[in-house]
Amino acid sequence: MDLTKIQDPSFLKTMDNRQLRALAQQIREFLIDQVSRTGGHLSSNLGVVELTIALHKVFDSPRDKIFFDVGHQCYTHKILTGRAACFPTLRQYEGLSGFQKRAESEHDVWEAGHSSTSLSAALGMAIARDLNKESYHIVPVIGDGALGGGMALEALNQIGSEQRNIIIIFNDNNMSISENVGVLTQNFAKLRSSKPYNALKHDLKTALNRNNVGQAVLSGLQNIKDAIKSGVIDTGVFGVFGLEYLGPVDGHDFKNLIQCLEVAKTHQGPVVVHVLTKKGKGYSYCEQDKEGRWHGVSAFDKETGEILTRPAPGHLSWSAIISENLIRLAEKNKDILAVTPAMMTGSKLERFFALYPDRAFDCGIAEEHAATFCAGLAISGKRPFISLYSSFLQRCYDQINHDICRMDLPVVIGIDRAGLVGEDGDTHHGVFDITLLRSLPNLILSQPKDALEARALMETAFAQRHPFVIRYPRGTARYDEKAEAEPIAVGSWSCYNDVPESKVWVMTYGPDVDRVLSKILTNSLPVSLINARFFKPLDEALLRRLSREGKPVVIYETDMLAGGLASAVLEWCADHDCPIPVKRIGIGDHYVPQGSMNRIRKREGIDILSCFEEIQKYCK
Repeated sequence: MDLTKIQDPSFLKTMDNRQLRALAQQIREFLIDQVSRTGGHLSSNLGVVELTIALHKVFDSPRDKIFFDVGHQCYTHKILTGRAACFPTLRQYEGLSGFQKRAESEHDVWEAGHSSTSLSAALGMAIARDLNKESYHIVPVIGDGALGGGMALEALNQIGSEQRNIIIIFNDNNMSISENVGVLTQNFAKLRSSKPYNALKHDLKTALNRNNVGQAVLSGLQNIKDAIKSGVIDTGVFGVFGLEYLGPVDGHDFKNLIQCLEVAKTHQGPVVVHVLTKKGKGYSYCEQDKEGRWHGVSAFDKETGEILTRPAPGHLSWSAIISENLIRLAEKNKDILAVTPAMMTGSKLERFFALYPDRAFDCGIAEEHAATFCAGLAISGKRPFISLYSSFLQRCYDQINHDICRMDLPVVIGIDRAGLVGEDGDTHHGVFDITLLRSLPNLILSQPKDALEARALMETAFAQRHPFVIRYPRGTARYDEKAEAEPIAVGSWSCYNDVPESKVWVMTYGPDVDRVLSKILTNSLPVSLINARFFKPLDEALLRRLSREGKPVVIYETDMLAGGLASAVLEWCADHDCPIPVKRIGIGDHYVPQGSMNRIRKREGIDILSCFEEIQKYCK
């Protein structure tokens, strides 16, 4: 079959199981080939090929609403809904999104980059459907890791109370990005090992629904059926919430999987279909991955599994740089602990977890809990470090505000993937954290320009007793493990090319400091540079100097303009009657699409060349 000719999933209705298996194999080969070229989320997509095919065979998209929690496992869904020909553009600028995207297709009814949202959305859809007196199926697909998120449990609580028709597909691969943790994982393990119940229930319904006597027997057997169910499996958390349960069923066996979905389709009220899948199925490198390294990958050689882009010699990822510095500090201070909300591998905390297992904690996909957990540690005399992706930090804003900053607790927060992240797009760009955090009392907010300054800021963070945030981008930086660094005075900035003949100041932060400085020195420009490594507090002495000099200041930021560094400077100027002529460069009031870093920086007018076009105006 030519996958690029598929227009919609209707062709699946006439296919038998043998044809479906052949299609699944073809789709797997297609996904491995395409993702090896563009990068993307591979393991999660290989694991749900049969499940996605079965869903589209049994249900009728887009009338029936099929959608995926987080959405990065939707590649087969996109193929079956007519987008295979677009895969060469996957995650590229103006190309196919790596997540469900409502603007792409009527079959994409929900979109998200965070986990644990699908059940709340499903209940909202179900209530709206019922109020409109419509009839269609709502089928959210949620993983075992995401079900541990507080939002998912809150939704289950109301779904059990409302008893609306919702078919929850519990995609259980016993693996999210990092290994799952917690009592729910133990509960799911018990369900996995249970003898399947769905076939028994289907046989009962089929045999007993044929006549009135059968109906009477079926009613009479209700208690017996429940007893059988209780004896065969423990419905665990789902039974507690009042949800019917079918499974576990092999997510790669079309016969049993389709049969189970057909039973669920006739059920009245909410039902959970427990599907066992193998993450990375069909590609040995993914199947053997226990650390989540193949969850999201850049381009790779599909024959050898070798990743084609590697850090330059002497460079480490920013995540690894922060983690290595944390280890150095933890060697000297036994009160330092590491906390992660299910992102140990992504945040490069594996070595810390191995060295200090008693001082390392994975809270699962639960940023809110993780933040308040850190507050509890800090209030008891410990020095916790929590690593959060910028786009996921938004989930625990309330806890950072109420539980950490309000009590002025010394929690060190590492904001990973701060700034634009490229191909993952608008759900993952980490451009809002400065705006969100800058208004919080007691909090110190910083960003290093290089690895040495990162070490200095880590020293600073653990040498003081307030909430301290260090943000750092995706990508790499040159790293010297032997370099030593001293704490930096909180709120202090540094200046470069600070000469009398300078006509303009440029103020920026992070890795752009060295990029701008290189451009200035290479072209002998009459420009002075400020490394504004603290967003809060500001360097008030330097701001007063800028006001006295009266030279124009170009504030170059690669995050949101609203509430960012330039906003902070202008607010200070207004409050202290110290005017400074400021030109702002940054991201406007919109969400930034996916694409290569160079492409989207150019689109937003925040690339180095665009910045210097503005600077040249003042130099002339």
